[in-house]
Amino acid sequence: MGSGKKKGGRKEPLFGLPAALADLRLTVADRIPGGDDKPKKSAKSSPKRQSEDSGDEPPRERKAPASRSGAKRRSKSRISAGLGRLVYWGAVLSLWGVIAVIGVVIYVGAHLPPIQSLEIPKRPPTIQIVGMDGSVLAQRGEMAGANVSLKDLPPYLPKAFIAIEDRRFYSHFGIDPVGILRAAVTNVLHRGVSQGGSTLTQQLAKNLFLTQERTMQRKLQEAELAIWLERKHSKNEILELYLNRVYFGSGAYGVEAAAQRYFGKSAKNVTIAEAAMLAGLVKSPSRLAPNRNPEGAEARAQIVLTAMADAKFITDAQAQASIGHPSYNVKPVGAGTVNYVADWIGEVLDDLVGQIDQSITVETTIDPKLQSVAEAAIIDELAAKSVKFNVSQGALVAMTPDGAVRAMVGGRNYSESQYNRAVTAKRQPGSSFKPFVYLTALELGLTPDTVRQDAPIEVKGWKPENYTHEYFGSVTLTQALAMSLNTVAIRLGLEVGPKNVVRTAHRLGISSKLEPNASIALGTSEVSVVEMVGAYAPFANGGFVATPHVVTRIKTLDGKLLYMRQADEHNQVIEPRYVAMMNTMMRETLISGTAKKAEIPGWPAAGKTGTSQDYRDAWFIGYTANLVTGVWLGNDDNSPTKKATGGGLPVEVWSRFMKTAHEGVPVAALPNAQAGWGLSNLAQAASQVSPPTAAAPGPAPAQPSYNGGYRSPPPTRANVRPEAAAGLDGWLMDRLFGGNR
Repeated sequence: MGSGKKKGGRKEPLFGLPAALADLRLTVADRIPGGDDKPKKSAKSSPKRQSEDSGDEPPRERKAPASRSGAKRRSKSRISAGLGRLVYWGAVLSLWGVIAVIGVVIYVGAHLPPIQSLEIPKRPPTIQIVGMDGSVLAQRGEMAGANVSLKDLPPYLPKAFIAIEDRRFYSHFGIDPVGILRAAVTNVLHRGVSQGGSTLTQQLAKNLFLTQERTMQRKLQEAELAIWLERKHSKNEILELYLNRVYFGSGAYGVEAAAQRYFGKSAKNVTIAEAAMLAGLVKSPSRLAPNRNPEGAEARAQIVLTAMADAKFITDAQAQASIGHPSYNVKPVGAGTVNYVADWIGEVLDDLVGQIDQSITVETTIDPKLQSVAEAAIIDELAAKSVKFNVSQGALVAMTPDGAVRAMVGGRNYSESQYNRAVTAKRQPGSSFKPFVYLTALELGLTPDTVRQDAPIEVKGWKPENYTHEYFGSVTLTQALAMSLNTVAIRLGLEVGPKNVVRTAHRLGISSKLEPNASIALGTSEVSVVEMVGAYAPFANGGFVATPHVVTRIKTLDGKLLYMRQADEHNQVIEPRYVAMMNTMMRETLISGTAKKAEIPGWPAAGKTGTSQDYRDAWFIGYTANLVTGVWLGNDDNSPTKKATGGGLPVEVWSRFMKTAHEGVPVAALPNAQAGWGLSNLAQAASQVSPPTAAAPGPAPAQPSYNGGYRSPPPTRANVRPEAAAGLDGWLMDRLFGGNR
């Protein structure tokens, strides 16, 4: 070439390492076959060369191992990613769960009682009711029994509770997860709530601090408090608290109260069988109380004995001996009529001393001996004659003339019915209301010997009649009241005005609403027994108001005086001369009238019978200078009796009680019984009596003069006793109102 240069250009010399490596080249044969390192085919390559370059293996065979390895790596990668996500979300959910639990705990804790009240509260107060002689009549309140120490109890008593209520008591921390799980499984298998998971500590927390409502919030609060109790108190302290606070039915709280109530002994002396019965009551104290359901209580006790033997707390022989020969000696619960008095006291305590926050003793006017006599009189008479006369219930109230209640019977058996028929029930008094009509007439100028006509009468279409359809013509007020003649009472009521009669009754002590209508003279407005007896008291005490009362003093257990009754002011509600007249008139009821069966040997007594519509109510209220006693007999459903009248059963009950109540008591005359009475008006009074005639309807004129000591002779048919013999009041009310009300 003309230029003299070599083809390809100038080549610079190289020195050192680059010079050494300049000629180093890798051929296809020097490379590891596989993957992307495989040389590409060229159109000029021969099959032989291709075979040599591939290492004698077809390309398809060399690709297979590489594909399986990649799949495994991708699978492992996916598994690792899934586990990672699971761990991540598990951690997130766990964190939120912890936050939620903490939130619930804080919320529940915020609704717990104030921290200052989370101390073991004092025991609820006991109300001890004593009679006038100091003897205990009854106890009220949630904790009638004393605290007993765990070490003083027989060892099998607390173990009975552990065996049936909380077998793992000494191993859990207040909540028993194992017990909860076991209860849950059992409940699922039985498809209902057949077993509870609450520990003794939880039950104690509920009894001490919480209500009995069944809510999730209350259950969570119970759990928190149980843990708090376990941290603050030892196991034995918790068990002792539990035994002294748990409810056993029939108003008994704590093992001591329950043992006294059901067995008449201290909890320190109960037998194994009795301990099992007490432990069995906790499940359902109201349903299993042995005084109400002895069979159910015994069956439950046998389950407890089996559990005690299974837990090795007692031997099998001890369990069998107790099951086979139970030694239960359940204290019998009789009529217990003094409990009516205790209930009445409970109703008035708040008015006397306010809220009760400590144990107190209530001293009463009740005479325990008279209470027993009154109870026996009601129960025995009803037992003998209730079927004959179809009378199922009775009530009696006896009080001194100044209103101090000495005995009260509110029904024939308190254990069967706690309804107080002496205080709460209101019934029609019938003719026993008539004294208020006659007193009103006397105060307006009439006298016991004023003559009025016993004859047919019509008042705006109403035609009241005497039961026998017989009329005695001209009779004195004394005779009319003694024989309970209704037409005379109606005439007097209209003459003096029904409103004045109502005012008189209220003035003497009746507090119930009275309707001022023509029939008020026949006692158609309803009143209570204690009201009627209190309203009769002024006749026995000389005319002074008497407020029925039973509480005299209230003291704390350490002797602090909380209440003392002050004597009533001597408010004269009846003038002495009218007291004298009424006593003379109502004495005649017991001498020749409807209460001739009533008698107290040697004692001057007075009173009035009463029978309401269709013989539904039978009354007798009688009194001496010593006691005022009222008796009511009838049925709670207001159904008619079989002609039970005031002159029958009530008089018999009254006489039985009053005879015993006056034994050994010095005889005393009724107040002012003969005051101002003489014979100067004898001729005048006698001249007022006229032959029987049919009187015209309407009131007769007043007769202002009266005869002091003169007792008018009875009318021609004085031996006829309409009310006692055939129920005049009942017949009349039936005619007036047409049978059932």
